[in-house]
Amino acid sequence: MQREEILNRLAAVEKELNKRRSDAERLNGYNKTKKHKKQLAFHKCKKRNRWVFGGNRSGKTECGAVECIWMLRGIHPYRKNRKDVFGWAVSLSAQVQRDVAQAKILSYLPRGWIAGITMLSGRRDSPAGGVIDQIKIKNVFGGISTLGFKSCDQGREKFQGSSLDFVWFDEEPPRDIYEECVMRVMDRRGDIFGTMTPLKGKTFIYNEVYLNRRRNPEMWCEFMNWEDNPYLCKKEIKYLENALDGTALDARKYGRFSEGAGLVYPEFDEAVHVIRPFEIPRDWQDKISIDPGLNNPLSAHWYCVDWDGNVYVVAEHFAAGRDIDFHAEAIKNISAKLGWKTDGRGRVSALIDSAANQRTLASAKSVSELFYERGILVDTNVDKDVYSGINRVKSFLRRGNGEGDLYIFSDCVNMIEEFRTYRWQDGDTPLKRDDHCMDELRYYAMTRPRPAEKREELSVIAADKRRRIRRKKGVR
Repeated sequence: MQREEILNRLAAVEKELNKRRSDAERLNGYNKTKKHKKQLAFHKCKKRNRWVFGGNRSGKTECGAVECIWMLRGIHPYRKNRKDVFGWAVSLSAQVQRDVAQAKILSYLPRGWIAGITMLSGRRDSPAGGVIDQIKIKNVFGGISTLGFKSCDQGREKFQGSSLDFVWFDEEPPRDIYEECVMRVMDRRGDIFGTMTPLKGKTFIYNEVYLNRRRNPEMWCEFMNWEDNPYLCKKEIKYLENALDGTALDARKYGRFSEGAGLVYPEFDEAVHVIRPFEIPRDWQDKISIDPGLNNPLSAHWYCVDWDGNVYVVAEHFAAGRDIDFHAEAIKNISAKLGWKTDGRGRVSALIDSAANQRTLASAKSVSELFYERGILVDTNVDKDVYSGINRVKSFLRRGNGEGDLYIFSDCVNMIEEFRTYRWQDGDTPLKRDDHCMDELRYYAMTRPRPAEKREELSVIAADKRRRIRRKKGVR
């Protein structure tokens, strides 16, 4: 063998070893330092159906690919591992598979972990340039795991028959394919996870996953935006922000679902404004606010205020098609459970829409009179100006502007859902649909004093008590 040929072979071996080392180092780098806090939340989540809605370049595909490799290899740091794992990576088309999901998997998969590759097109010794059918991966428990690649343009029939441990959707699938894949993981009690930018608007994923209208306890989602990814160039972010209109920016930067006009409260961020319930001090209790309804839903929430002027929505009553007796009893029961303040005769007070004073042919008494007779002392003197009320709520959602902040207990599910869906119609008027919580929130917000009207500085003892309670509840 000639010296030049030997040197060429040694160079090829060294190149291959360097490639393997760089693959392993890339995955190790993600494990140790690269993932940001929302990627970490996704990996730590124990739910069986979890989704990341992210803007472009927010890091959503990275965490989906790494999740696959961890599960296949049997090295997931936050979940129970096993051998002989079988999963699918589902893309929109074969070309998208090659350029996105497949490329991401290969970039994080050390060559030494690969037990075999089956190609649909291209060469096995250069899989990145072709379309992969399956990758066999050596599992640390001694078995061989399998990752199959699927594309939605194959049609639902190509997704039948298999029993899977997981399915990763890279971007949003058609509904029939999603439902077929849910059936594929049933036998093994497997996982569904997806990483997507919601460019198609309010599709079934919006209802099934984001709103979780079936109240599936195994459903979880998180939003990622450009600011969450510490590796994006700030100048590039600024350039793209100026280049995109509001609707496109909602989806491509924030990963938000958009349909025509935008959200009334884009400032609402569940990661910030939704918190776990905790025991509220009695002297934080402020008001109950009600938006009445009989056939339509009646919405009532209990509002508290801490010594810094922060507002907490701590309890919820929301029901449709029920009479005043039912609603009054429910409000009294929730108030009793909370130890809510009453007058000397055990009655609670509440704000209510002034429309409750109106009488109809169906009743000789108004809604406010009926509530009063049942021990709910309603005050109809509320400010119903929509524009002012919305801006007042926005002031509580924005942080660091001299106003108190707004926090919602996580079990107030109907208010949280309305924040997600409350949108503008043409002009400066919100769409009059599914807005009962938003209406009574406005009534309450308009009763809160402006910053200049806040009480004087607390005593040393009261300030110390405030600090202790805030540390206990962990609110930022």
